[in-house]
Amino acid sequence: MEYDNLLNILIKNALQEDIGPGDYSTRSSIGKEARGKAVLKIKQQGILAGVNVAERIFKYMQPEIRFVSFKRDGDPMEPGQLAFEVYADVHTILMCERLVLNCMQRMSGIATLTQQYVKQMQGCHAKLLDTRKTTPNFRLLEKEAVRIGGGFNHRFGLYDMIMLKDNHIDYCGGITPAIQKANAFLKENQLSLPIEVETRSLDDVREVLRVGKVSRIMLDNFNPAEIAKAVLLIAGRYETEASGGITLDNIREYAQTGVDFISSGAIIHQAKSLDLSLKAVIEK
Repeated sequence: MEYDNLLNILIKNALQEDIGPGDYSTRSSIGKEARGKAVLKIKQQGILAGVNVAERIFKYMQPEIRFVSFKRDGDPMEPGQLAFEVYADVHTILMCERLVLNCMQRMSGIATLTQQYVKQMQGCHAKLLDTRKTTPNFRLLEKEAVRIGGGFNHRFGLYDMIMLKDNHIDYCGGITPAIQKANAFLKENQLSLPIEVETRSLDDVREVLRVGKVSRIMLDNFNPAEIAKAVLLIAGRYETEASGGITLDNIREYAQTGVDFISSGAIIHQAKSLDLSLKAVIEK
């Protein structure tokens, strides 16, 4: 399903979760016809993400709102700056406020951490990938935030790549039968999907090279010296991906091995939300 449709579903479900049968705080204190203006205030340094999502949330509730952006997704931000202003029914502003902030604070934290990782890799061949270590029902925007921060998206779910990890291999009886069965499955079901296989040692890498029939070899929990040896063994025949034990402090050492991709769950699950606020503007 395309991004726009998935985003509409996310917004619909999130608003329903928050509003339920009604926003009684707003309904009890603000007239239905009241119109107003609010601004998104930046309170912490980082990379801004979620401006486009905020506009979509407000327009989902009220299509005719006026939304003026002062910054774009991916822009650096500093305390005291404004990201956007919105003119809408006050009911719309108040009902959308928390969802807008939750999305933008989380996305900005992920984009900021992602960019820190990417900067450590500058000048190297490797690209930074995210993983499926995401928040249930929020993966769409967490992965979008990684992209805004300069990273790249790995598979979105279990359906857009065959990824033979350690448990698949162990349950199947080994690397060779796992690869063979995966290829037979694709042929039988007339599917065209890349196959990635996880390796846990250089011997595993050698076995994959004997079997072939994959797109990418994951080098899981290898140290940088082992990654470099594996890259030499593979010699460009398949894409390579380093994973496991990679931090902001050591990612450059991994990137310098010549590996094609480095995947990190930390850029999402260890990111801290940044401080933003949506404030009413009362014009006299």
